[in-house]
Amino acid sequence: MESVQATKQRFGIIGNDLKLNRAVEKAIQVAPTDISVLVTGESGVGKESIPKIIHSLSHRKHGKYIAVNCGAIPEGTIDSELFGHEKGAFTGATQTRNGYFEVANGGTIFLDEVGELPLTTQVRLLRVLENGEFIKVGSSKVQKTDVRIVAATNVNMFEAIKKEKFREDLYYRLSTVEILLPPLRDRKDDIHLLFRKFASDFASKYKMPTIRLADDAVSLLEKYHWSGNIRQLRNIAEQISVLEQNRTISAVTLHGYLPNIGSNLPAVISSGKKESDFSNEREILYKVLFDMKADLNDLKKLTMELMQSGNNQEVQKENEGLIRKIYREDNEEEVRFEEPVAPSPEVLQIPSASTLPKDDDKYHFAEEIEEEETLSLHDKELELIKKSLERNRGKRKAAAEELGISERTLYRKIKQYDL
Repeated sequence: MESVQATKQRFGIIGNDLKLNRAVEKAIQVAPTDISVLVTGESGVGKESIPKIIHSLSHRKHGKYIAVNCGAIPEGTIDSELFGHEKGAFTGATQTRNGYFEVANGGTIFLDEVGELPLTTQVRLLRVLENGEFIKVGSSKVQKTDVRIVAATNVNMFEAIKKEKFREDLYYRLSTVEILLPPLRDRKDDIHLLFRKFASDFASKYKMPTIRLADDAVSLLEKYHWSGNIRQLRNIAEQISVLEQNRTISAVTLHGYLPNIGSNLPAVISSGKKESDFSNEREILYKVLFDMKADLNDLKKLTMELMQSGNNQEVQKENEGLIRKIYREDNEEEVRFEEPVAPSPEVLQIPSASTLPKDDDKYHFAEEIEEEETLSLHDKELELIKKSLERNRGKRKAAAEELGISERTLYRKIKQYDL
């Protein structure tokens, strides 16, 4: 039996990870038999190497080896591709065609992405696995084939079975032996080794000096998540080999070639939480709106007190109408801020100082009442709408969300203020 190291060297498998070595060892052990094998692992981990090892070390090594990507064949033609068809079986079938199972008789078929097979094709495949029989599309003649099936998938098969996208009986028939290839992020010690191999290959291919990684770049390389696994590492090694003039690569340079590096590196989380104290513009806007709401509530309270203390019926009538209006609008789905209308001097009669008890310190009146500048809710609302529209570049939907009102209300306000 061929050793693991010799097999890895023969098929160009780089790395010394224990899980990787175990996967290669299992492939060597099952190769002399005819049992079906299911290779599992994430996309890009190199699952296609295992079927080649199994075929090359089996008694079928002189037969044909056919690799089929099940996910790349349209559902309407995959039965024809795998099992063949008769002339006239469907539109465009101008002649009889032999399928892969007939062509690979006596050899090995590698079904990559087997989890993408349609359910109807899964039934046909199950029959081939059980008794070696298949029927061409458009034919009624049962044919025999003697093929070894090795399948691979990156799909969680138990989830697919649960969702009724993959037949449970076919899964157990395919996975007589299951070989799992580990993701690259679990092979920390192999990452730099693989990168150096790819860098050497591309230097020879493009006839240029080999790139080398500085120590900080090696550390960054090993910490990266590598969602695309070996395929992604090879792609980045090729990019750097072609584009970089300086052949010694630092962590800063490597950083520019690693996509989504913020989400793929370990996050440093601070234990202390610092309050922003409305440092963000949006928080400031919300604070202003809440303050305006509080002012409105104070206005309601003041008006209610005036109604209870005033004897003049006209004052009471005007304030009751104002209260009803404020409460009605406050209970609507959209919150509106309107400036209250003060009663006329003739209606609201303010007693002079001479008519009050001299010993009453609760009241102090000046002979002239100076008008002070007041904060207008109308002006504040207009200012907030303008700022929000400017910040969102005129996009009404985004501005409405930021202001906490509906887009319809914002559109009405824009027309009202002629913005």
